[in-house]
Amino acid sequence: MPAASADQIRDVLCVLLPVAMLVTYFRLFERYRRGKLWWDDFWALMCTVWAIAFIIVTLLHLQDPAGIKQNEKIIVFYLTGVFFYLLVWSVRLSILFTIVRLSFGRLRRILFVLGWLFGLTSFILIAQIFWVCENEPGWKDVTIRAPQCALGNNVAVAQLTTDVVSDLMLIAAPMYLFWNLQVQRKLKLRLRAVFATTFISTAVSLYHAYCVLKGGGLPEFLAATLQLSLSLFVANLSVVVAVLSRAKGDHSETDNVEPLSHVTISGSSRGRPKNPGLSTLATTDNTQKVNVHIVQTTDRWAELGMDDDGTHKFPHNDGPDRMEMKVLSP
Repeated sequence: MPAASADQIRDVLCVLLPVAMLVTYFRLFERYRRGKLWWDDFWALMCTVWAIAFIIVTLLHLQDPAGIKQNEKIIVFYLTGVFFYLLVWSVRLSILFTIVRLSFGRLRRILFVLGWLFGLTSFILIAQIFWVCENEPGWKDVTIRAPQCALGNNVAVAQLTTDVVSDLMLIAAPMYLFWNLQVQRKLKLRLRAVFATTFISTAVSLYHAYCVLKGGGLPEFLAATLQLSLSLFVANLSVVVAVLSRAKGDHSETDNVEPLSHVTISGSSRGRPKNPGLSTLATTDNTQKVNVHIVQTTDRWAELGMDDDGTHKFPHNDGPDRMEMKVLSP
């Protein structure tokens, strides 16, 4: 296992996490500027709160233990574990609600339940730290260095299992969603690639679990800091990529302000589909193009096609009737 010093951990802690927080604040500003703040942004904001708390308690844990009372050192160690899990699972909730805002119907209900399970899992993992450490003798009596409980195999296995399973869910859900959506090919590929980067945080969590299995210590804190930093970057990636795409003149991104469900189209023309899927509110009179962010389609609806500029073409309407697209409440 690679050696790690307190100075190395401080460098990573005071560089990577603050940079990830700045990216998060940029994401929040961009969403606020465009009037698109939602629950995924709330959890991104909570990530920055937990990140600040984690930085503070970790720096306290790494400083000279001679200047801190023994019971305070024990509390600081426990707080590092608490804020670590709160930050990791807030990141996952932010990613999850990014998917929720693009979903509808049954999938959206399933994802809400998954959000509650994520929250419950985080509290179980936090409780496990106290359960393991309170039953481990001797570590609280260490005075020559900051006391640190050896979390052991059970914590490592629980952490690894929940990390892998939750990350697979966060990858599978958007893959399933995008598979059933009629969107531009380049947009679909971009969104899939963004959510697939969740594997990056999974890979770092494997290293963190390895450090826990090998007895913890400073390498465990280094791995935890790397996992938190990269996970926070990943949580903001979809918004950052959308901003860069708009800067390049591509306006096909799909960060709706509200989770959308179904669309009905009213009009007298025959053969017009009834509930094609997702869209933004749009009303046209005798036009051939309607701006659409996301559309779930049947085979008949898919035949209408999409332009390169992110709009769907509708057959020419010879009559004067009005075509209206409405977002229904979920």
